[in-house]
Amino acid sequence: LTDAFPAYRRGPLKGEWDNKATSSATARRRLPWGLTPSSPEAVGASKGPSTASPREEACQTCVWKEACLRLGIPRRRATEHWLGLHCEAVRRSSIHLMENVAAGLPAGAVAAVLKPSEGPPEGSLTVRGYDFDHGLDYHTLLQSYLTTGFQATSFGQAVNEINRMIEAKLTPLGEEEGNHADLNSCPRRLTGCTIFLGFTSNLISSGIREVIRYLVQHNMVDVLVTTAGGVEEDLIKCLAPTYIGDFNLRGKELRQNGINRIGNLLVPNDNYCKFEDWLMPILDQMVTEQDTEGVKWTPSKLIARLGKEINNPESVYYWAQKNSIPVLSPALTDGSLGDMIFFHSYKKPGLVLDIVEDLRLINTQAIFARKTGMIILGGGLVKHHIANANLMRNGADFSVYINTAQEFDGSDSGARPDEAVSWGKIRMDAKPVKVYADASLIFPLLVAETFAQKSNAFAPEKQND
Repeated sequence: LTDAFPAYRRGPLKGEWDNKATSSATARRRLPWGLTPSSPEAVGASKGPSTASPREEACQTCVWKEACLRLGIPRRRATEHWLGLHCEAVRRSSIHLMENVAAGLPAGAVAAVLKPSEGPPEGSLTVRGYDFDHGLDYHTLLQSYLTTGFQATSFGQAVNEINRMIEAKLTPLGEEEGNHADLNSCPRRLTGCTIFLGFTSNLISSGIREVIRYLVQHNMVDVLVTTAGGVEEDLIKCLAPTYIGDFNLRGKELRQNGINRIGNLLVPNDNYCKFEDWLMPILDQMVTEQDTEGVKWTPSKLIARLGKEINNPESVYYWAQKNSIPVLSPALTDGSLGDMIFFHSYKKPGLVLDIVEDLRLINTQAIFARKTGMIILGGGLVKHHIANANLMRNGADFSVYINTAQEFDGSDSGARPDEAVSWGKIRMDAKPVKVYADASLIFPLLVAETFAQKSNAFAPEKQND
């Protein structure tokens, strides 16, 4: 040590170290920082308050300062750091660091490789996955995602966030809290948390349609937001099926055969022909009611009417109109439904859809809610329309995003929840979650761990339109 630290020869204890009669054991007891971490004396020295004399403490601090000086650490910081080494693990690391410096190893490399650790952030969980040696339990398997890491942990956090939504939703309201007659034209009973569910059209084309239908049928969500395709694909499936195909099928050959591809799903073009045959008489009747009865149609009223006319319990919108769950689709004309409205305008012109009334509808749903939760599958219009409505109340209380979009291009689809906090669309004290994953994989599992676990707590579906 005196070779490694020349300044030590100049210290007040020089005589003791020049005295060759000093036994090795005595030196070890006096210099816990000079021991190997595994030696019994080092273990004893690193536990609890120091038992060294003031002269020995001064000696230890001197050597520590010299070591830190070689590592480029200011002397004041070195003294403070030495006095703060109360943790046994940190003190052992520091002892080991000084040993390596004393041994002549490159100080910078030693400092970089053997940097002592501080404790992990408060509340950090230990990483642990599912152990199949304990048998197969799907509920326990999904619970283990929280401590698995990566997007599995995000999934576990999303489960917790939705369960907080449900707990708030099931909290009874006071008598005054539920009296807002202007909330919407088809009043829906307020709950402790108004849950907005947004989804893109491809999810209705897929089997996620049945998961969404389950939530709507059993009154588990309060407001739906989707695109035109998210409406028409549900209704078309009541008329004709969609099929599983392949992502690699050639577009030219499919077009020649009248087959439309949605990812690896196939929709025969005949399905849209059937949809036109079914829809046109309904649009005729709507124009008549508008002209003779003064009915003011909105996209949400049109969707409710179509849900009633389809009269099929497999339909999402059949249950939405039964349970007075408004469905907002401000871009309702952007799809096959818009194509049919376009063709109809030549046959019987005059249909008017008021999107401003629907804007008031979705905004007031947020304004008058005690708390709000957002579950948004995908991005684009459905994501922002829900988030912007929640701006009217200074942000949603609970939020879960599920999509694969990235934020580097500045798109709203890829924006993380924290960006919405900056706009006032999610509350500053909220704990929002984004899961970077395909919703067709994640959402059924998410519902299985949340809503389906509490199905008996929700109000039963209505029996009349």
